[in-house]
Amino acid sequence: MEEIQSYSDNYRSSSSSASSPTGRPPVGAFFYLRKPGTLRQPISFEDSPEWDDTEIDAHLEEGGDSIHIATATASPSLSKMNSGSLPSPSLPEASTSVTVRKIAGASIVWKELTVTLNEKGKYSDKVVKSSNGYALPGTLTVIMGPARSGKSTLLRAIAGKLQDPARMYGEVFVNGVKSRMPYGSYGYVDREDVLIESLTVREMLYYSSLLQLPGFFSQKKSFVEDAIAAMSLGDYADTLIGGRCYTKSLPRGERRRVSIARELVMRPHVLFIDEPLYHLDSVSALLLMVTLKKLASTGCTIIFTMYQSSTEVFGLFDRICLLSNGNTLFFGETLACLQHFSNAGFPCPIMQSPSDHFLRAINADFDRIIAMCKNLQEDNNDFSSVNMDTAVAIRTLEATYKSSADSAAVESMIVRLTEKEGPFLKSKGKASDATRIAVLTWRSLLIMSREWKYFWIRLFLYLLLTISIGTIFANSGHSLSSVTVRVAAVFVFVSFILLLSLAGLPAHINEIKMFSYEESNEHSGAVVFLLGHLLSSIPFLFLVSISTTLIFYFLVGLKNEFSLLMYFVLNIFMCLLANEALMMTVAFIWLETFKCILTLIFIHVMMMLVAGYLRIGEALPGPVWKYPLSYIAFHTYAIEGLLENEYIGTSFAVGQVRAISGVQAVHASYNISSSTNAKWANLLVLFLMAVGYRVVLFVLLHFHVRNNIVNCNLCWLKMNTTKSR
Repeated sequence: MEEIQSYSDNYRSSSSSASSPTGRPPVGAFFYLRKPGTLRQPISFEDSPEWDDTEIDAHLEEGGDSIHIATATASPSLSKMNSGSLPSPSLPEASTSVTVRKIAGASIVWKELTVTLNEKGKYSDKVVKSSNGYALPGTLTVIMGPARSGKSTLLRAIAGKLQDPARMYGEVFVNGVKSRMPYGSYGYVDREDVLIESLTVREMLYYSSLLQLPGFFSQKKSFVEDAIAAMSLGDYADTLIGGRCYTKSLPRGERRRVSIARELVMRPHVLFIDEPLYHLDSVSALLLMVTLKKLASTGCTIIFTMYQSSTEVFGLFDRICLLSNGNTLFFGETLACLQHFSNAGFPCPIMQSPSDHFLRAINADFDRIIAMCKNLQEDNNDFSSVNMDTAVAIRTLEATYKSSADSAAVESMIVRLTEKEGPFLKSKGKASDATRIAVLTWRSLLIMSREWKYFWIRLFLYLLLTISIGTIFANSGHSLSSVTVRVAAVFVFVSFILLLSLAGLPAHINEIKMFSYEESNEHSGAVVFLLGHLLSSIPFLFLVSISTTLIFYFLVGLKNEFSLLMYFVLNIFMCLLANEALMMTVAFIWLETFKCILTLIFIHVMMMLVAGYLRIGEALPGPVWKYPLSYIAFHTYAIEGLLENEYIGTSFAVGQVRAISGVQAVHASYNISSSTNAKWANLLVLFLMAVGYRVVLFVLLHFHVRNNIVNCNLCWLKMNTTKSR
């Protein structure tokens, strides 16, 4: 214990000397390591909440538990959790009555937790190996380790969010009960920030609350305001996340806060965050961690992963779980980790950050750097305090921890937390599917009205292209010689309008990313997403159809009948619907703009080749080109239907005696049917294609096809990397 205290004194003195001219730490500096006197044991049993003796003063509002929770004076154990780390923030005045509840967030325990991956049909490769640990209400528990050490996998396993081909063994207890956390009792924040840039912070959180929570719309505004206050986003509440025109987008640190606040609208007991400081600078990282510390002081249990941290950020952690290649090298309080490394023979230098020292000792990538330094004849001692092979250091640390009092203390704590059942967490209920469809539809319409790059410029390009085609083929006349020109005009119009639709791909990719995030957290579903997207896209696609059709129809001089004009509009509308579904399917498969554009351009060019204009359909080679490509190309049915709409029932004079029908006149350039119902059959096929592509997309979304493929590839790469080592 004296050695731990000396380390703490050294860190505080070195940190304060660099920041304070008087050489002593500033008063109230909460971002340094705890004072030596506040550390009682490497693992403190007083941190364990007694369910029968714990009372919480919770400010309640209608619709759910408030996230502003303060420990009552009757609970001395919980009041000691954060002593010396951070003063508790002042609670807002409650507008309703105070209710006494026997719950303090939620205690999470994982016991002998092992995660394996599927290798050649057998679950053999272990990503996480027999991990033990716990997280208590009002504390910050960090899972640290080098890259590919199993941090995110362990976090997902504890949260119950593992996906195939991973399989979990072991037990996870919530308040002493072996069960999964119900919906609404926890929040999970991914590493990447998936946000809608055309919405403000308040709008983003409000729509998220509508998707997550049941009840009336007005009731959820208070939840949103609480989340904004909890994450200190008041100054950015009405700022567009992505900016607009000459305004700047939201800073990266604030974007991370928005991602966390989106989960706080549920007022969860437990919050899981994967790499909260991902891509953040030192100042933004410290501000975010201080905010999370304040949030934890209200009673929330926070578990997160982290690759590396500064000394100031490290001082905010309550407990640390250190991983390397899936093995737990230490679990316990942060300062006790310093003692553990010292006992194993790796004391931390005075001027080095603790997290840097920990990762330096267990990161195999540093072996290559040391080898390079030796080749350059540099002194290894000046570079690092670890003078042995990393594999030896890992084995030494693991063996030291298994035989230490820290490991025994963790096991005793786990027994104490699981021997008695605490309060059972209840599900807070979900919003109805009808509500979610309405919310997604309205949100998408709002996005379209603001996304000028992908929607309004796209509409402008549609109009510009139509005017160009119309003026090129204008005044073609109504004689027999004009048939070839009109057929070419229809082919060019349909093909290029569909090809120009690719400009909307980035917006579709963003929507699918947003759906993937919301669906993984049970905020949405495949059917809800597809119906919401369809209903929101119908007004825009119909606007494109009618505006482009009117320009093309009258510039080229097609038959002046209202019923024929309406069929033309419906035909283009169905084409765009089918093309939109195809774009969404390809966007889901790749989720990368470049790959999606290449794939769709190739598909559209192939459809144009077999559409029956460049070469008549009957003359196409039978294998592949005619069967099946010409039958699955919606260009074929669109062009055929438009030509039937224009020429069935018409005739052209040949000389002064003889006349031929419009079908015969078109036959030299394009094959169409002479049946009066043929155009409606083609329209029906386009409708079925629009539905069919969406059915395919539903299957891909519902069965998580992309996630399974990606996870299999990642597992394959990870296993090959492990074998190569």
